[in-house]
Amino acid sequence: MQPTKTVLFVLLSGLVLVALSACGGGNARQIELAPASALPPDIQQTAPQFQEAYRFAIANPELLSQFPCYCGCGGMGHQNNYDCYVQEVLADGSIIFEPHASL
Repeated sequence: MQPTKTVLFVLLSGLVLVALSACGGGNARQIELAPASALPPDIQQTAPQFQEAYRFAIANPELLSQFPCYCGCGGMGHQNNYDCYVQEVLADGSIIFEPHASL
C-alpha cells in the first residue's frame, strides 16, 4: 500500500522544518516561497497546499533535491523530491513543471 500524497507532503514538510530548525541554533532560516504568479494556470487551480509545495520547490531547488521521494516515482526517472515538481529548467530560466506532485 502506497502512502497518499497528502501524507507524503506532510512528512516532507516536517522534514524540511526539522532540517531548517536544527541548523539554525537561534538563527532560524526563513522559508522562501516563489510568488504564486510563477505557477502555471493548471497548478494555480490545485489545492492551496499543492500550490505552496510547488512554490517551495521552485524557490528551494538545492534543498528539496536533497530529499528522496518515497512515492515510487523512481520508475518515472525521478531521482529526488525536486523532480516531482520540476521537470526541467530551461536556459532562459523558464520552468517546465512536473504535474506528478499535484495529482
